[in-house]
Amino acid sequence: ILIHRAEVQSALIVCPAGLLTQWRWELARWAPELSALTVSGPPSERARLWRMQAHIKLIGYETLRTDVLEPQHSPALRETWDVVILDEASRIKNRRSTISIACKRLPRKRRWALTGTPLENSVDDVESLLEFLTHSPDQPPPADDSRDLKTQLHSYQLRRRREDVLPQLPPKQIHEVILELPPAQREAYDQAEQEGVVRLTESEGSVTVVHVLELISRLKQLCNYDPASGVSGKLADIAERMRALSEEGQRALVFSQFTDDMFGIGRAAQYLQEFNPLTYTGSLSLRERAAAVERFQTHPEHTALLLSLRAGRQGLNLQMASYVFHLDRWWNPAIEEQADSRAHRMGQTYPVTIYRYICARTIEERIDAKLRAKRKIFQEVVDDAGMDLPSVLTESEIFELVGLTRGRR
Repeated sequence: ILIHRAEVQSALIVCPAGLLTQWRWELARWAPELSALTVSGPPSERARLWRMQAHIKLIGYETLRTDVLEPQHSPALRETWDVVILDEASRIKNRRSTISIACKRLPRKRRWALTGTPLENSVDDVESLLEFLTHSPDQPPPADDSRDLKTQLHSYQLRRRREDVLPQLPPKQIHEVILELPPAQREAYDQAEQEGVVRLTESEGSVTVVHVLELISRLKQLCNYDPASGVSGKLADIAERMRALSEEGQRALVFSQFTDDMFGIGRAAQYLQEFNPLTYTGSLSLRERAAAVERFQTHPEHTALLLSLRAGRQGLNLQMASYVFHLDRWWNPAIEEQADSRAHRMGQTYPVTIYRYICARTIEERIDAKLRAKRKIFQEVVDDAGMDLPSVLTESEIFELVGLTRGRR
């Protein structure tokens, strides 16, 4: 609209590299009359693309960082952009990161930051976003803004809940599935936990929070799969549910924080082979990831798409799936909700069913209890903002997750 009104002539969209193809698809769908080009490739090719004329230029965060911070005369800084749009703007939440610095150096008349998770760890995340929105490169932010954070957000945040803007969207149902580990998997888990705690206890003063988090990660992996017996209570339950939903012509997304062949996406792909699954992880090239999404969108014989939580939670349109399975739980509930939104979004015609797995009497159940108690703290600034474990729990509380009572700060 702004381009048609001649109020905007140059627009720059910065997004995660994995979403560049998605943006091109959506621009072709919603604004086919606008010219758009993606700035990518080797430096010489990028220099040529920066010089070309287009209504919209698209670039990944890492490429922008290189093109802004490394050249003596950055092509991205040669003109004042009429509008700069940061998609998944939480990428600049750390104001000291090089990506954040690069984005804030862009000369810009208008600036938009799009994010479903403006606050992940602390209020510093939001403050960094506000710096991009309210200050130009030649106007550094003041050391202290007298207005409180809520007041600033009220001035600059356009908060839209899904139910407000998409009242016709089918309902979403969330089911927390509490599973008992099968006997062989329970035995392997209990042994690993007991031996791990004994080692930490015997280490006395040399134990750090890093050692405890390593044990927690190992226990979470064993909740997914026991390599000794080949048993997985979670994957067996997912397979049983998928047999029923596939008979009804429904399809599913399966998310895991792990990507390996033993405990994560690779293992799930083997276990769920009967459903002709496709995979989407950060180890795939951008071309391979785009091909996986396109194939899932156009070939219904692929009943399942298996995605790593980090690579697949943002920006993708996967409304052809009406079921979402979380093989394991992330520390940050807002990240899980982003993943759910890959299916529960505009264009979805079926009710969306979410299954989140927790193994009873394990580290998963204890973490869930801790985070439930903490979650309300983060609702004071931005609704359901979420949090990361090391930022929310004290070291003492992390030690308590594995039954230890000592923690040092």
